[in-house]
Amino acid sequence: MATATAPKAPVLGGSKKEVSLETSVFAVEVKPHLVHETVRAELNAARAGTRGAKSRGFVAGGRAKPWRQKGTGRARAGTTRAPHWTGGGVAFPPGMRSFEGKVNRKVRRAALCGALSAHAAHGTVALVDSSGFDAPSTKKASELLSTWGKELPLVVVATEDEEALVKSFRNLDRVLVTSPSELEVAGVVWAQSLLVSEAALPLVLAKAGASAQETAE
Repeated sequence: MATATAPKAPVLGGSKKEVSLETSVFAVEVKPHLVHETVRAELNAARAGTRGAKSRGFVAGGRAKPWRQKGTGRARAGTTRAPHWTGGGVAFPPGMRSFEGKVNRKVRRAALCGALSAHAAHGTVALVDSSGFDAPSTKKASELLSTWGKELPLVVVATEDEEALVKSFRNLDRVLVTSPSELEVAGVVWAQSLLVSEAALPLVLAKAGASAQETAE
């Protein structure tokens, strides 16, 4: 079986060079159904689930019987807060709920690898050298993206220790800065281009399921 050719990504902000990306993460077959399943689960998990309504037991008022039981000619009624009354409660009201769905770890990793591989195949992934950002500079980050010339929206993956790099990119329009631990498939699919810091790359590989030996290489 032929070995897949390792895709390459440019390094921005430092010496002009290209690095080879791990084939087990950036050169795998994209499986749309796994990506769809994972993105749907991530978006559902982000839903608040706070929609609700009051049943007859939670609506204010209605304590007194509106009229006596017999002799009025009207149907008997015990409260004005029954569902068929104006101002009454809701029958079987919706309440707090969770929309989270379970997705197996292997499926999540396969979906993440597929999304990353799609960027690598289209040449929309690059690395960034954070040593060039000694201090936060939105202007320098904007110039870096202009030099690269890729379309927005953009997802930037950086470690929490790279504070100057994070602050440089987070004020740019249509740019999402995230950490490797919070990187989601939905964000990778949403982005037209992907930028990963050199320090964050091993963590992204580990999140995608690459072995320790592959990450070290």
